[in-house]
Amino acid sequence: MNALKQHTLAREFTLRGVGLHTGSNCAVTVSPAPADAGFSFPLPGGGAIAATPDAVRSTTRCTALGGPGGTVNTVEHVLAALSGMGVDNAAIAVEGGEVPILDGSALPFAEEIANVGLREQPNERRYLELREPAWFEEDGKLLAVLPADEFSISFFVAFPEPVGHQFLATPAITPDYFLTEIAPNRTFGFRHEIDALASQGLARGGSLDNAVVIDTDSYMTPLRFPDEIVRHKALDLIGDFALIGMPLRARVVAVKSGHALHVAAARTLRALLAPAN
Repeated sequence: MNALKQHTLAREFTLRGVGLHTGSNCAVTVSPAPADAGFSFPLPGGGAIAATPDAVRSTTRCTALGGPGGTVNTVEHVLAALSGMGVDNAAIAVEGGEVPILDGSALPFAEEIANVGLREQPNERRYLELREPAWFEEDGKLLAVLPADEFSISFFVAFPEPVGHQFLATPAITPDYFLTEIAPNRTFGFRHEIDALASQGLARGGSLDNAVVIDTDSYMTPLRFPDEIVRHKALDLIGDFALIGMPLRARVVAVKSGHALHVAAARTLRALLAPAN
Protein backbone atom coordinates (compact mmCIF):
# COMPACT_ATOMS: atom_id res chain seq x y z
CA MET A 1 0.00 0.00 0.00
CA ASN A 2 1.35 3.42 -0.99
CA ALA A 3 1.23 5.43 2.24
CA LEU A 4 1.56 8.67 0.28
CA LYS A 5 -1.77 8.15 -1.51
CA GLN A 6 -5.34 8.17 -0.19
CA HIS A 7 -7.32 4.92 -0.15
CA THR A 8 -10.95 3.91 -0.04
CA LEU A 9 -12.63 0.50 -0.04
CA ALA A 10 -12.55 -1.56 -3.22
CA ARG A 11 -16.24 -2.40 -2.63
CA GLU A 12 -18.87 -2.06 0.08
CA PHE A 13 -19.74 -4.51 2.85
CA THR A 14 -22.60 -4.87 5.34
CA LEU A 15 -22.62 -6.24 8.88
CA ARG A 16 -25.70 -6.83 11.04
CA GLY A 17 -26.18 -7.32 14.76
CA VAL A 18 -27.54 -5.88 17.98
CA GLY A 19 -26.83 -2.35 19.19
CA LEU A 20 -24.88 -2.39 22.46
CA HIS A 21 -26.80 0.46 24.08
CA THR A 22 -30.15 0.45 22.24
CA GLY A 23 -30.55 -3.32 22.16
CA SER A 24 -32.14 -2.89 18.72
CA ASN A 25 -31.41 -4.84 15.55
CA CYS A 26 -28.91 -2.71 13.66
CA ALA A 27 -26.85 -2.84 10.49
CA VAL A 28 -23.96 -0.90 9.00
CA THR A 29 -22.98 -0.69 5.34
CA VAL A 30 -19.53 0.72 4.67
CA SER A 31 -19.01 1.96 1.11
CA PRO A 32 -16.26 3.55 -0.99
CA ALA A 33 -16.13 7.36 -0.99
CA PRO A 34 -14.37 9.91 -3.20
CA ALA A 35 -10.90 11.25 -2.44
CA ASP A 36 -10.85 13.96 0.25
CA ALA A 37 -14.35 12.96 1.42
CA GLY A 38 -13.16 11.57 4.75
CA PHE A 39 -15.61 9.54 6.86
CA SER A 40 -19.31 10.34 6.92
CA PHE A 41 -22.57 8.75 8.04
CA PRO A 42 -25.34 9.13 5.42
CA LEU A 43 -28.78 9.56 7.01
CA PRO A 44 -31.97 7.74 5.89
CA GLY A 45 -33.79 11.03 5.26
CA GLY A 46 -30.97 12.54 3.24
CA GLY A 47 -27.83 14.41 4.13
CA ALA A 48 -24.98 13.01 6.17
CA ILE A 49 -23.13 13.50 9.45
CA ALA A 50 -19.45 14.24 8.89
CA ALA A 51 -17.25 12.30 11.31
CA THR A 52 -15.68 15.29 13.05
CA PRO A 53 -15.38 16.36 16.70
CA ASP A 54 -18.00 19.06 16.15
CA ALA A 55 -20.58 16.34 15.39
CA VAL A 56 -20.06 14.58 18.75
CA ARG A 57 -23.25 14.63 20.82
CA SER A 58 -22.27 12.28 23.64
CA THR A 59 -19.22 10.51 25.04
CA THR A 60 -21.07 8.56 27.75
CA ARG A 61 -19.88 4.95 27.38
CA CYS A 62 -19.53 5.43 23.62
CA THR A 63 -19.00 8.13 21.03
CA ALA A 64 -22.25 9.33 19.44
CA LEU A 65 -22.49 11.71 16.48
CA GLY A 66 -25.44 13.86 15.50
CA GLY A 67 -26.69 16.48 13.12
CA PRO A 68 -29.97 18.11 12.04
CA GLY A 69 -31.16 14.86 10.44
CA GLY A 70 -30.45 12.39 13.24
CA THR A 71 -27.86 10.70 15.44
CA VAL A 72 -25.60 7.66 15.20
CA ASN A 73 -24.36 5.88 18.32
CA THR A 74 -21.24 3.82 19.07
CA VAL A 75 -19.18 4.88 16.07
CA GLU A 76 -15.73 4.37 17.59
CA HIS A 77 -15.12 0.72 16.61
CA VAL A 78 -15.92 1.08 12.91
CA LEU A 79 -13.95 4.35 12.76
CA ALA A 80 -11.01 2.66 14.50
CA ALA A 81 -11.09 -0.18 11.97
CA LEU A 82 -11.19 2.17 8.99
CA SER A 83 -8.38 4.34 10.35
CA GLY A 84 -6.30 1.42 11.59
CA MET A 85 -6.60 -0.45 8.29
CA GLY A 86 -5.45 2.52 6.24
CA VAL A 87 -8.76 3.76 4.83
CA ASP A 88 -9.01 7.53 4.27
CA ASN A 89 -12.48 7.88 2.73
CA ALA A 90 -15.67 5.90 3.39
CA ALA A 91 -19.43 6.34 3.75
CA ILE A 92 -20.91 4.51 6.75
CA ALA A 93 -24.69 4.00 6.51
CA VAL A 94 -26.31 2.82 9.75
CA GLU A 95 -29.73 1.17 10.21
CA GLY A 96 -31.28 1.23 13.69
CA GLY A 97 -29.47 4.31 14.97
CA GLU A 98 -26.41 2.49 16.29
CA VAL A 99 -23.43 0.71 14.76
CA PRO A 100 -23.89 -2.97 15.75
CA ILE A 101 -21.57 -4.09 18.53
CA LEU A 102 -20.94 -7.52 16.90
CA ASP A 103 -18.38 -9.30 19.15
CA GLY A 104 -17.52 -6.10 21.06
CA SER A 105 -14.31 -5.42 19.16
CA ALA A 106 -13.23 -3.87 15.87
CA LEU A 107 -12.17 -7.24 14.46
CA PRO A 108 -15.27 -7.98 12.33
CA PHE A 109 -14.92 -4.56 10.67
CA ALA A 110 -11.16 -4.94 10.16
CA GLU A 111 -11.56 -8.43 8.70
CA GLU A 112 -14.20 -7.20 6.25
CA ILE A 113 -11.94 -4.33 5.19
CA ALA A 114 -9.11 -6.80 4.62
CA ASN A 115 -11.50 -9.06 2.69
CA VAL A 116 -12.89 -6.42 0.30
CA GLY A 117 -9.50 -4.73 -0.08
CA LEU A 118 -8.53 -1.11 -0.69
CA ARG A 119 -8.47 0.99 -3.82
CA GLU A 120 -5.72 3.57 -4.23
CA GLN A 121 -6.93 7.06 -5.08
CA PRO A 122 -5.02 9.70 -7.05
CA ASN A 123 -4.96 12.36 -4.33
CA GLU A 124 -2.06 12.52 -1.90
CA ARG A 125 -2.74 11.54 1.69
CA ARG A 126 -2.61 14.44 4.11
CA TYR A 127 -1.12 14.08 7.57
CA LEU A 128 -1.24 16.16 10.72
CA GLU A 129 2.22 16.73 12.17
CA LEU A 130 2.98 18.37 15.50
CA ARG A 131 5.28 21.34 15.76
CA GLU A 132 5.40 20.96 19.56
CA PRO A 133 3.87 18.70 22.23
CA ALA A 134 0.20 19.12 23.07
CA TRP A 135 -1.20 18.30 26.52
CA PHE A 136 -4.77 17.58 27.58
CA GLU A 137 -5.87 16.90 31.16
CA GLU A 138 -9.16 16.49 33.00
CA ASP A 139 -10.10 14.95 36.35
CA GLY A 140 -6.81 13.08 36.75
CA LYS A 141 -6.84 11.83 33.16
CA LEU A 142 -4.02 12.83 30.81
CA LEU A 143 -3.24 12.81 27.11
CA ALA A 144 0.14 13.92 25.77
CA VAL A 145 0.52 14.10 22.00
CA LEU A 146 4.20 14.25 21.10
CA PRO A 147 5.91 14.95 17.76
CA ALA A 148 6.95 11.76 15.96
CA ASP A 149 7.45 10.37 12.47
CA GLU A 150 4.70 7.73 12.85
CA PHE A 151 1.53 7.16 14.86
CA SER A 152 1.91 5.07 18.00
CA ILE A 153 0.32 4.84 21.44
CA SER A 154 1.45 4.38 25.03
CA PHE A 155 -1.59 3.77 27.26
CA PHE A 156 -1.83 3.27 31.04
CA VAL A 157 -5.02 2.26 32.88
CA ALA A 158 -5.74 1.73 36.57
CA PHE A 159 -8.87 -0.15 37.62
CA PRO A 160 -9.90 -2.25 40.62
CA GLU A 161 -8.74 -5.86 40.58
CA PRO A 162 -8.73 -8.13 38.72
CA VAL A 163 -7.77 -5.56 36.06
CA GLY A 164 -5.34 -3.55 38.18
CA HIS A 165 -2.67 -1.55 36.40
CA GLN A 166 -2.09 -2.29 32.70
CA PHE A 167 0.30 -0.60 30.27
CA LEU A 168 0.54 -0.93 26.50
CA ALA A 169 3.30 0.57 24.33
CA THR A 170 2.72 0.00 20.63
CA PRO A 171 5.14 0.26 17.75
CA ALA A 172 3.99 2.26 14.72
CA ILE A 173 0.37 1.24 14.15
CA THR A 174 0.31 -0.35 10.71
CA PRO A 175 -2.70 -2.19 9.26
CA ASP A 176 -1.07 -5.55 10.05
CA TYR A 177 -0.42 -4.53 13.66
CA PHE A 178 -3.91 -3.12 14.07
CA LEU A 179 -5.56 -6.25 12.65
CA THR A 180 -3.72 -8.70 14.90
CA GLU A 181 -2.93 -6.76 18.09
CA ILE A 182 -5.58 -4.04 18.50
CA ALA A 183 -8.74 -4.92 16.56
CA PRO A 184 -9.60 -8.15 18.49
CA ASN A 185 -9.89 -6.44 21.89
CA ARG A 186 -13.45 -6.12 23.19
CA THR A 187 -15.37 -3.50 25.08
CA PHE A 188 -15.63 -4.16 28.80
CA GLY A 189 -17.61 -3.34 31.91
CA PHE A 190 -17.83 -4.20 35.59
CA ARG A 191 -20.69 -6.41 36.72
CA HIS A 192 -21.71 -3.96 39.45
CA GLU A 193 -22.19 -1.25 36.82
CA ILE A 194 -24.77 -3.16 34.79
CA ASP A 195 -27.83 -2.02 36.77
CA ALA A 196 -26.63 1.58 36.77
CA LEU A 197 -26.11 1.50 33.01
CA ALA A 198 -29.57 0.01 32.48
CA SER A 199 -31.13 2.83 34.54
CA GLN A 200 -29.51 5.29 32.11
CA GLY A 201 -30.90 3.43 29.10
CA LEU A 202 -27.45 2.05 28.22
CA ALA A 203 -26.02 -1.42 27.54
CA ARG A 204 -29.42 -2.92 26.69
CA GLY A 205 -27.75 -5.14 24.11
CA GLY A 206 -24.73 -6.06 26.18
CA SER A 207 -23.96 -9.73 26.89
CA LEU A 208 -21.09 -12.10 27.51
CA ASP A 209 -21.01 -12.60 23.74
CA ASN A 210 -20.02 -8.99 23.02
CA ALA A 211 -18.23 -7.68 26.10
CA VAL A 212 -15.66 -8.58 28.71
CA VAL A 213 -17.59 -8.54 31.99
CA ILE A 214 -15.45 -8.06 35.09
CA ASP A 215 -16.65 -9.43 38.44
CA THR A 216 -15.23 -8.60 41.86
CA ASP A 217 -12.35 -11.08 41.64
CA SER A 218 -12.38 -12.55 38.15
CA TYR A 219 -13.33 -12.11 34.50
CA MET A 220 -16.67 -13.64 33.50
CA THR A 221 -15.45 -13.85 29.92
CA PRO A 222 -12.22 -15.57 28.76
CA LEU A 223 -9.68 -12.96 27.69
CA ARG A 224 -8.16 -12.76 24.22
CA PHE A 225 -5.04 -11.04 25.60
CA PRO A 226 -3.90 -10.82 29.24
CA ASP A 227 -4.02 -7.02 28.86
CA GLU A 228 -7.18 -6.88 26.76
CA ILE A 229 -8.58 -3.99 28.80
CA VAL A 230 -5.82 -1.51 27.99
CA ARG A 231 -5.68 -2.75 24.40
CA HIS A 232 -9.37 -1.94 24.00
CA LYS A 233 -8.76 1.52 25.42
CA ALA A 234 -6.13 2.04 22.71
CA LEU A 235 -8.70 0.84 20.14
CA ASP A 236 -11.19 3.44 21.37
CA LEU A 237 -8.54 6.15 21.16
CA ILE A 238 -7.81 5.26 17.53
CA GLY A 239 -11.51 5.47 16.74
CA ASP A 240 -11.96 8.80 18.49
CA PHE A 241 -8.84 10.25 16.86
CA ALA A 242 -10.26 9.26 13.45
CA LEU A 243 -12.47 12.32 13.99
CA ILE A 244 -9.41 14.49 13.34
CA GLY A 245 -9.99 13.75 9.67
CA MET A 246 -6.52 12.65 8.62
CA PRO A 247 -3.74 10.41 9.97
CA LEU A 248 -1.68 11.80 12.82
CA ARG A 249 2.09 11.57 13.01
CA ALA A 250 2.62 11.55 16.76
CA ARG A 251 3.27 9.45 19.83
CA VAL A 252 0.15 9.59 21.99
CA VAL A 253 0.68 8.97 25.70
CA ALA A 254 -2.61 8.31 27.51
CA VAL A 255 -3.09 7.96 31.25
CA LYS A 256 -6.56 6.73 32.28
CA SER A 257 -8.20 8.69 29.47
CA GLY A 258 -11.55 7.99 27.83
CA HIS A 259 -13.90 9.13 25.10
CA ALA A 260 -14.49 12.63 26.50
CA LEU A 261 -10.81 13.53 26.71
CA HIS A 262 -10.04 11.83 23.37
CA VAL A 263 -12.72 13.90 21.62
CA ALA A 264 -11.59 17.11 23.31
CA ALA A 265 -8.04 16.44 22.12
CA ALA A 266 -9.23 15.56 18.61
CA ARG A 267 -11.18 18.84 18.46
CA THR A 268 -8.12 20.90 19.41
CA LEU A 269 -5.77 18.98 17.15
CA ARG A 270 -8.12 19.30 14.17
CA ALA A 271 -8.40 23.04 14.73
CA LEU A 272 -4.80 23.90 15.52
CA LEU A 273 -2.49 21.58 13.65
CA ALA A 274 -1.41 22.43 10.14
CA PRO A 275 -1.51 19.69 7.46
CA ALA A 276 1.75 18.43 5.98
CA ASN A 277 2.10 16.10 3.01
